[in-house]
Amino acid sequence: MNKKTIKIMLRTLLISGAIISLFFVPWILVKAWILPLPNSVQEQLDQAVNHGFEGVVVYIDQAGKNPKKYASGWHNKEAKIPAKPDALYKIASISKLYDAVAVTKLVSKGKLSLDKTLADYLPELVGKIENAEKITLRLMIQHRSGIPNFTDTPNFWASPTETYEESLALIKGMPANFKPGKKYEYCNTNYLLINKIMDDVLGYPNFQFIQEEILNPLHLKNTYSSVNEVNLENVMSGYHVGYAHDLKTNDNGMHATAEDVGKFIRALNDGTVFKNNEQEIYASIYKFEHDGWVPGYQSFAKYYKNIDTVVIYFYSTTDPKLLNWNLSQILNRRMYRIIKKSKNEE
Repeated sequence: MNKKTIKIMLRTLLISGAIISLFFVPWILVKAWILPLPNSVQEQLDQAVNHGFEGVVVYIDQAGKNPKKYASGWHNKEAKIPAKPDALYKIASISKLYDAVAVTKLVSKGKLSLDKTLADYLPELVGKIENAEKITLRLMIQHRSGIPNFTDTPNFWASPTETYEESLALIKGMPANFKPGKKYEYCNTNYLLINKIMDDVLGYPNFQFIQEEILNPLHLKNTYSSVNEVNLENVMSGYHVGYAHDLKTNDNGMHATAEDVGKFIRALNDGTVFKNNEQEIYASIYKFEHDGWVPGYQSFAKYYKNIDTVVIYFYSTTDPKLLNWNLSQILNRRMYRIIKKSKNEE
């Protein structure tokens, strides 16, 4: 069998495999991927709503241009209130970026050390969290601690914990998933513990420190630690497929507008959120963009360096199989292409 014949056979197998694989991909994902690219971000948002999202908000900060805000769908489906670009939104794990900056500032001030261990800061956890004497603050920030993730416990989101003690109880005494520093595994328990450490070192809730050291200097007036601090009418409704009720009253951490998150991400990436040696410290421990998910809300805070553009994407519908998560990734990419194409045509 000659090389030409082998190449033809391999090409045929690859094409056949690609066609067969399409039968295992939900049609909505295929449709979203193959549809002609719209001419504008607003058209893409409207298309996202047609794909099943109840509401979508996008904020774009492109260098050299005035920021733009877009919205489509519903702010509140039951009340028939259209989506608002300035709505408050549950930003979920995007809040880890704020936590990492706060830790950076406390390290710079000499109040925390990246090389001290969980045993140093929370000695009561020795014997209750495996390897507490070896897990450093740095490893927790970087999700390399090996500590089990409390939000992975069965049916967690059906009845979420409300306190530090309740959350920690879910994983106390469990064996480590791996030895500290040996792997990467995303883990919310890491940041549960980091927040506790910051509270203890400061002697007051660390969000006050975030407010004073991050939010106020950046003039971010629409970022809050909890749904309990906001006017519920300003919070975008969130929906989970298979669950009939609006999820906006759930207390799942920080709330912010897309604009506030966008300004923070810009400051994080251009360094204006930092002082002295903070930027160097931060760059050594964590990343400069993040995604977030809680029932009813999925969010993406992105910085596209090649076009010097910050984009914040908020989607107000989730589902048990994470189909909407995959769909939003496709839509994010399409909006990036629209923004990039617009920039190239200038």
